[in-house]
Amino acid sequence: MFGFLDVPVEGAYHLIHVLTGPLSTALAIVVFTLGVRLLLHPLARSAARGERARTALLPEITALREKHGRDRERLAAEMTKLQQESGTSLFVGCLPMLLQLPFFMVMYRLFTTATIGGEPNSLLGATLLGTPLGAHGLAGSPLVFVIAAGLAVVAWFSVRRQPAAADVPGGKLLRLLPYGTVLATLVVPQAAGIYLLTTTAWSAAERALLRRGS
Repeated sequence: MFGFLDVPVEGAYHLIHVLTGPLSTALAIVVFTLGVRLLLHPLARSAARGERARTALLPEITALREKHGRDRERLAAEMTKLQQESGTSLFVGCLPMLLQLPFFMVMYRLFTTATIGGEPNSLLGATLLGTPLGAHGLAGSPLVFVIAAGLAVVAWFSVRRQPAAADVPGGKLLRLLPYGTVLATLVVPQAAGIYLLTTTAWSAAERALLRRGS
């Protein structure tokens, strides 16, 4: 089913082995993740510009919701028209997150596949805090609690910097989404948890810096 990932998984496997020379496997994952986020940074800057444009539209969005709140179809049409006229999208900020999915899938495969390129996957033996990086969160190791706690802190920080829930469509749901990463640690390999913690921490810091520079 995921055969299309074989080539990128092999490439990432060899890259992590190269990085693991001077680094531990866990630190190599962090370096790999930071490299991915650095590549996606131009999109994050574009998303920040879109967020500023959406903030400027909040008074008009609120007025539309008050005027057409009971007519869902009319409200959707008016919101679409507003986006087209302003040249922005209410969900443009999701693009960097969506583009990370292939990288996350590669990381997941790296630490759940027994063989890579016809050879035993040596990464499955890598450990951190005495826990194999291929072990799933439900194993209840100290590492999963460290990762979950880190993700909870990052999620709390991210939510505090979001607009008030009433100010944007679906705002209440958007404020809960960051905490979904904490739940993910219960089912993904520890290596994927390290990826999630690194990338979400980068996102929180990146948004804070881009907003400060606006």
